[in-house]
Amino acid sequence: MSVHPVAAVTSPATWALIEDKIRPHAKEMIAKLVDFVQNEVVPAERVYLAQIPADPAKRWQTIPPILEELKAKARKLGLWNMFLSKAHYPDVGTDLTNLEYAVMAEIMGRTGALASMATNCAAPDTGNMEVFARYGTPEQKKAWLVDLMAGKTRSSFAMTERFVASSDATNIKTSIRKEGKDIVINGHKWWISGAGDPRCAVHLVMGKSDPNNPDRYKQQSIVIVPANAPGVRVVRPMTVFGYDDAPEGHCEVVYENVRVPESNLIAGWGRGFEVIQGRLGPGRIHHCMRSIGLAQRALDIMIERITDPTRQTFGKHLYEHGTIVQNVALSRAEIESARLLVLSAAHQIDKARAKGAMKEIGIAKFVVPSMALTVVDRAMQSFGAEGLCQDTPLAYFYSGLRQLRYADGPDEVHIQQIGRKEIGRAPELKKLSEVALHKERQLFAKAGLKARL
Repeated sequence: MSVHPVAAVTSPATWALIEDKIRPHAKEMIAKLVDFVQNEVVPAERVYLAQIPADPAKRWQTIPPILEELKAKARKLGLWNMFLSKAHYPDVGTDLTNLEYAVMAEIMGRTGALASMATNCAAPDTGNMEVFARYGTPEQKKAWLVDLMAGKTRSSFAMTERFVASSDATNIKTSIRKEGKDIVINGHKWWISGAGDPRCAVHLVMGKSDPNNPDRYKQQSIVIVPANAPGVRVVRPMTVFGYDDAPEGHCEVVYENVRVPESNLIAGWGRGFEVIQGRLGPGRIHHCMRSIGLAQRALDIMIERITDPTRQTFGKHLYEHGTIVQNVALSRAEIESARLLVLSAAHQIDKARAKGAMKEIGIAKFVVPSMALTVVDRAMQSFGAEGLCQDTPLAYFYSGLRQLRYADGPDEVHIQQIGRKEIGRAPELKKLSEVALHKERQLFAKAGLKARL
């Protein structure tokens, strides 16, 4: 029996477990994607970075030409917008399940964001396209979704705020108010992905439209704001351990008396939380699967390093040291465990949509980034000081993964939510124990034995 190409870069055992759930056309796409990532994107990684100017005046205005070449190749192969499930978005979706796409997201994740950008499957555009596809009016889709799906433009999602504890999104203070037939927005956001990109055409801005509503989850609304609207000001790019992620970046953005027509409201007044929950669920799984791909790539890089015959310490090859062997084994085990967790969550989304898979999504969200960080850290350690510098991609991988422990909700929020849900099972567990204890006493009596206390 031949091994599918995906097994060569992920895990033959995992592939065997899910293969019967992957349809023939999806298998063909996965095989093409494996080839595209390994033979087109990986060789282009350093070229992409080299084509980003160091000059700050040009850095944020230059799109590396190699990216457009990769995008053209991906479209020709049919590897485009794979994240949109036709089951959930029949008008614009691709005929892939979340489980099928999760496998593809891991493969793309091996190159950080480059393969995702090349296939038009990169955040924050994926989530924003899902918002337009699910909640947008025909006019909104025509104005914004068409060009996003064609890869002509990019977008931002503006929720987190400076000077606000945004891990609790009910704290956001950006004002969204109706004035005549217009909506006026005032707020100070930061860590807004994609806002620095010269291709960014639209921001989806979340703010408070009804701060006095007794239901704190109905106080917020989301509004479409053109990136070039008067009053939109990108203050600066944020850096993570010195990396700025140019040319798209994560930016600080001020909205000062920005005025848009009321027709730019998404879904309706007070539905902001509903929209972001629908947006973030699948997006979190995409992040997690890409992170597993990154961890797998880091382990592969580590294995190449430790088996390099020119690298010896204390008279031994690196792979002959017990701690190195242990690190390889631990990384392999942790990747396998996390992969199964995420695939399970993706399958649950297919069965019950994101709302029915919140527990699985939440667990994956705090388990996977930490796992991937640990794996990358081990790989960095095997390189010595070289692992910390720009001569390997590992330090960059680490910076992105460390940020992910905050993105889409910090670990602590998801841990608290899952912990409370688990504790909520206590009454049910107590009832089961009482029934078992009653039957146990009956069995003791039947056997003529004294029941234990």
